[in-house]
Amino acid sequence: MFDTVISRRKMVIASAAVFAAAPLAGYGIVSAQTEYEAPENIGELSGSIEADGSSTVAPLTEAVIEEFAAVASGISVTNGVSGSGGGFERFANGEIQLSNASRPISEEEAALAAQNGVEYYVFDVAYDGITVVVSTENDFLDTLTVDQLRQIWSADGGITTWADVNPEWPAEAIELYGPGADSGTFDYFNEAVLGDDGAVRTDYIPSEDDNVLVQGVMGSPYALAYFGFTYYEENADSLKAIAIDNGDGAVVPSIESIGDGSYAPLARTLFIYVNAGDLQSDPALQEFIRFYIAESGPLATDVGYVPLPDEILAEEQEKVEGAISGEVAPDSSAATATPAA
Repeated sequence: MFDTVISRRKMVIASAAVFAAAPLAGYGIVSAQTEYEAPENIGELSGSIEADGSSTVAPLTEAVIEEFAAVASGISVTNGVSGSGGGFERFANGEIQLSNASRPISEEEAALAAQNGVEYYVFDVAYDGITVVVSTENDFLDTLTVDQLRQIWSADGGITTWADVNPEWPAEAIELYGPGADSGTFDYFNEAVLGDDGAVRTDYIPSEDDNVLVQGVMGSPYALAYFGFTYYEENADSLKAIAIDNGDGAVVPSIESIGDGSYAPLARTLFIYVNAGDLQSDPALQEFIRFYIAESGPLATDVGYVPLPDEILAEEQEKVEGAISGEVAPDSSAATATPAA
């Protein structure tokens, strides 16, 4: 499991390996994953929970909310989509109990949470592969190298037409669509493709709503965009996923290639961040998080993501119980710790 405070660049490098063998994090002996068992008083529980954040994680959280409503009708859960950055801002200000995130919290966001007395836990919920797409009307592009992606999206790449990338391609302007700056997908893609020091071009059409990006690409054979795998799967009749060559041959994003880590460097882990104080004091939130983690496997598959391995799901369940009881320290304790001199 990724350390909460791992740098985003290190996360990019480590992402492929985690799918093959994610180490246990030391919460004690981890038993097999267990199904969710509602407490006898589940029908008596009431309250409201608000989630916000990543548009990539949103479909999974929404699926969990729908299933949970059949179990706990007295608990109301709402789900916003303001991007990972927007969600973290609200979360760090204590406005919401749960933040959907497609990247780890930044140092600045963690500092804001600490300043506001917001402690938190982080839970892995699924794997995703950022998918680069064109319209099915595009008849010349099937594969891009990471270097070509870098040229296309770099602020100083000098790329305006497809022929600038490959002289055999049309001399037509590239129409680019991508997530806005508040998106965790934006951050992750830029770190993975452009590197720490690379600047992303700004002459593209941004949106925090991935459906807007989907519609933009559908309308032109010369458009290109990137977003979470589930949005591609939902629109596979109109979109073509581009195979990415990271130096070991071109790999098309799929459940299999994301799950085994071969879809590099665009495979990643998805998270939820949960307010520690609320988790330890609010029975409604406790049951929702228990349900979320227990059901994340099948629901991740339903919405087009790759479920965590059973042993990692079991580990997350163990962590949930330790977080609720207070036996496991909040992840924010490590994120805000001052390194020894």
